[in-house]
Amino acid sequence: MTKRIAYFISPHGFGHAARAAAVMEALLALNSDIQFELFTLVPPWFFEHSAAGHFHYHQTMSDIGLVQQNALTEDAPETARRLDEFLPFSGEKINSLAEEVKRLGCQMLICDISPLGIAVAQAADIPSLLIENFTWDWIYQGYLSQAPELGRHIATLKEVFAAADYHIQSDPLCVPADVDLTVPPVSRKVRTPAAEIRRVLGLSAEAKVALVTMGGMSWDYTFLKRLQAATAYHFIIPGAAKQTERQGNVILLPNHSTFFHPDLINASDALVGKVGYSTLAEVYQAGIPYGYVTRRYFQEASILADYIDADMTGLPIDPARFIGGSWIDSLPELLSFPRRRNRLPNGADAAAAFILEAMTN
Repeated sequence: MTKRIAYFISPHGFGHAARAAAVMEALLALNSDIQFELFTLVPPWFFEHSAAGHFHYHQTMSDIGLVQQNALTEDAPETARRLDEFLPFSGEKINSLAEEVKRLGCQMLICDISPLGIAVAQAADIPSLLIENFTWDWIYQGYLSQAPELGRHIATLKEVFAAADYHIQSDPLCVPADVDLTVPPVSRKVRTPAAEIRRVLGLSAEAKVALVTMGGMSWDYTFLKRLQAATAYHFIIPGAAKQTERQGNVILLPNHSTFFHPDLINASDALVGKVGYSTLAEVYQAGIPYGYVTRRYFQEASILADYIDADMTGLPIDPARFIGGSWIDSLPELLSFPRRRNRLPNGADAAAAFILEAMTN
């Protein structure tokens, strides 16, 4: 019998969607009859690799998250303004979504990390499950100096998140809590061998390759000429072009390319870019070194950086050095680190097993 799961996914970048996709993939490995109903603004193509034919897409503003000017700069006042329109949740909106979830026959509602979903599950009288390594009430605390008005939403959101029937946390944890399950980093699994990815990209097995990524967020890569001058290396930059382009030793890819992002990471010798949850988890799976760029006010960034320093290999890159391109001088050191075998299993599998068991109770 088909099991139906509603999934409310934050559209803040692609990180929450990547974690959700990893969990969906693991659930389908355990039960191929599961049907997902996705409520999000993340484009449907993002999920097609992981749940092709097993999901229906419902375009929904499920979460405000954090408004960003670009990958490294947040707009806290605009975030507060949009939250003022989003919270408290409209009773009409909650009831409408709850009726849709019930009509679809969903037996559980999972949130990563959209608080709206928890309220909808309560109205639909089905169990809710929260998956997180942080919640928005904690993130917003880091921006109170820029937008004190965020304070009026923190208590509300904390209360909503606390109302979830089940709670899974995934390492690296920002605020460890007494939850139902804590799992290792949750990552989408590699699909295609590194040698095949390199062959398609025209890269030899001996080539030194760095993947440069800002996590699916907009970015103006002004240092391309510096990359092209570093002819000892090859660079892959997803999200840097509308279609695949090759500029000497630099390969520019669109966000929506034929390449599965974890495969690109696994085929590279190092990754350089913004530190984020899904990127960290996929770098952890691949075992390559991480040249990571943090953000001053986004509190998760320091937690992820500490995890890299303790459990992975990598180098911190100052945002100014990244923007200007001088980080290229650190490539020899970054590439000197050997590939590291991760010591923990993929947290997606344990999360999926817990979810299926919870659905049968």
